[in-house]
Amino acid sequence: MTEYAPHDAVPHAETEPPAPPRRFRRDRPHKTLGGVCAGLGRHCDMDPVIFRIGLAVLAVTGGIGLIFYGFAWLFVPYDDEDENEFRKLLTGRVDGPGLAAIVTALVGCGVFLSMLNNGGALTFAVVLALLLAGAGYWSQQRRTADPDPVTAQAAADAPPEAQAPPVSPAPSWWRDPIVKDGTHVGGTGYFWGPSDSENLTDLTPGQAAARSGSAVARPAAPRRPRGIGALTFLAALIAGTAGTGASWESRSLGASLQTGLAIALGVFGLGIAISAFRGRTGAGSMILAVLTAGLLAASAALPSNIGTDWVRTDWAPASASELRPHYELGSGVGTLDLSKVKVAEGETLATHVEVGAGQAKVVVPTGSTVKLRIEVGVGDVQLPGDESNDVDIRPSVEKTVTFGDSGGVLEINLEVGLGQAEVSRAA
Repeated sequence: MTEYAPHDAVPHAETEPPAPPRRFRRDRPHKTLGGVCAGLGRHCDMDPVIFRIGLAVLAVTGGIGLIFYGFAWLFVPYDDEDENEFRKLLTGRVDGPGLAAIVTALVGCGVFLSMLNNGGALTFAVVLALLLAGAGYWSQQRRTADPDPVTAQAAADAPPEAQAPPVSPAPSWWRDPIVKDGTHVGGTGYFWGPSDSENLTDLTPGQAAARSGSAVARPAAPRRPRGIGALTFLAALIAGTAGTGASWESRSLGASLQTGLAIALGVFGLGIAISAFRGRTGAGSMILAVLTAGLLAASAALPSNIGTDWVRTDWAPASASELRPHYELGSGVGTLDLSKVKVAEGETLATHVEVGAGQAKVVVPTGSTVKLRIEVGVGDVQLPGDESNDVDIRPSVEKTVTFGDSGGVLEINLEVGLGQAEVSRAA
C-alpha cells in the first residue's frame, strides 16, 4: 500500500530573507550642495525638492533648517563612504565640505538665537518641521509596509508562471552571413528561419523585420507630467492678495502682510507637495517659495504699531493740564507742539510719543528744563543745534539729551519704529 507524505512535508519555496533597513545616507550623484536633501528624498521615497524648499523656508524663518542641514552634512556620510566629515576633521583632514558644514550650522544657530523673541516665526518653523517629518515618516512607512502573510504564503507556494520567450525585434541570425564573405547559394542554410533566399543583410532592420513578418511595435515614449508651476504661482498670488486685503483695515501693517504671505507660502507648499504625486514644478516655484518665506520673516520683524493708513496728526496742548501722558500714531507724521505748555518751578511733567513708521516731531517749550530720551529702531534723529540736515539712517539709535536749566522739568520719551525723530525749540 502506497504511503503518502503528509501535507506539511511538501517542500515550499524558500523565501528570501528580508532586506536590512536602509540607513539614511547623503546622496553623492544627485547632490546640490551637500547631498542631505537628496539622501532624505531617497530614504523617504519622496521628491528631494520638497525637502530643499522646506529646509530653505526653515532656514529663513528660524534658522532650524540651517542647523539641521549643517549637522546632517557634518555627521552623515555619503552612501559610498563610511567616514563622515566630522571624523575627517578629527583626523586633521580639514577640507572645504567640513568647514562649510560647520559654518552652516553656526549661521543657523545665530539666526535661531536672533529669532528667540519672535514667537510667531518660531511657531511657524516648528509646525513646518513637524509637517516635513510627518510626511517623510508616512512616505517611508507606505513604502515599507508589511505584506499580508496569507498573500505572501500563497505567492510562495504558487508554481512559477509560464512566461513567453523573449522576442527580439531583429534576430541577429537573420542577418549574419553564412560564410565570411557573406555569400551563399540557395537558401539561408539554416534548418528554420526565413523561407526566402533573399539576403536580408542588404535591407534595413525595419525592412527586414517587416518582410519577415516579425516587426515589433516600439513602446510609446512615457508622457511627461504636466507642469503646474504657473498655476501654483497664480493661486499663491490670488490667495496672498486676498488674505492681505481682508485684514488690511482691521490689523496692523506687519500682521496684514504676514497673513497674506503665510497664505501664499502655504499655497506654494501645497503645490509642491501635489507635484510629488501629480504634475511637476520647476526651479522657479522653489525660488518664489524661498523669496516668500524671506518676505514673511521680514514682515514679522516689523513693529506691531505700524498702521496701514498714512495720516498727519497735530497735538497742541494749550496748558500743562491738557498734556496727555501718551501720544500714539501708527503710520504718518505726528507733531507734538509743547510751546504753550508752562511748567511751574519744582514741577515735573512726563509724556510719551510713539510713532510706528513715519516722522515724529516735537516742539519743546522755553523756560523749562527738557529731558529727552529718544529711541529709533531704524532711521534718523534731528536735534536742535545740528548743523547738518542730512538724513543718516542707522539701526537702533538711542539718545538722551537735556535742554535748559531753569523752571520745571518736562520729561519726553520719544519712540519711532521706522523713520525720523525731530526735535526743535519753540520760537
